[in-house]
Amino acid sequence: QVQVVESGGGLVQPGGSLKLSCAASGSIYSINEMGWYRQAPGKQRELVAIIVSGGTNYADSVKGRFAISNDNAKNTVYLQMNSLKPEDTAVYYCRVKATDSLWRAPQNYWGQGTQVTVSS
Repeated sequence: QVQVVESGGGLVQPGGSLKLSCAASGSIYSINEMGWYRQAPGKQRELVAIIVSGGTNYADSVKGRFAISNDNAKNTVYLQMNSLKPEDTAVYYCRVKATDSLWRAPQNYWGQGTQVTVSS
């Protein structure tokens, strides 16, 4: 089993910054993808940023403001969020696609989410 835990959310003023962290632990053989998603009240969960084999992809709404990075040695992915806007307010979730064995297909594991609120 793989456990995923996010941290770093909180309340920030518009224009401010936050850095989220997501650590995967447990029985990990390899990690294929790590990504951040968010869900605002009354809206569907949406992709924010993803890192796959060293490449990154971002939602148009966060390009130029957010940066995803990872530390393979720590099985951790980060999301640096700058120039935050009220519309960035949401619960942010981390997804890790990983396998615990060479013989098993990778599965998606989700964290419990961390609240980010952008408000003055």
